[in-house]
Amino acid sequence: MVDVHETPAVPPFDPQGDPRLGYVVAGGLLVALGWGLGVTVNLLLHSWASGGSISLHFARITGTMGPYAWATFGLGVVTGAFGVVLLALGRASPRGPIVLPGFPY
Repeated sequence: MVDVHETPAVPPFDPQGDPRLGYVVAGGLLVALGWGLGVTVNLLLHSWASGGSISLHFARITGTMGPYAWATFGLGVVTGAFGVVLLALGRASPRGPIVLPGFPY
């Protein structure tokens, strides 16, 4: 007889993988989205609309940056900076083998 309360539903799993891979992927994605989309695309759209306005499906972009544009800019800067921190953690972490979760090696 097995006591259900003392038996884990899923057996413990130690992936023994490389945590640097996750740091690098997440950090690169945050840098690309934060500084690429939130900062660069935001500033480019507002500079292209300096003479008039650009109409997208759901937004109208003018040459002046309003509160939403400044909030997007600030969030992009913070997101990109957090991505740089993750990239630095990825470089400082010890190297391990690259394994896929759930596959026996």
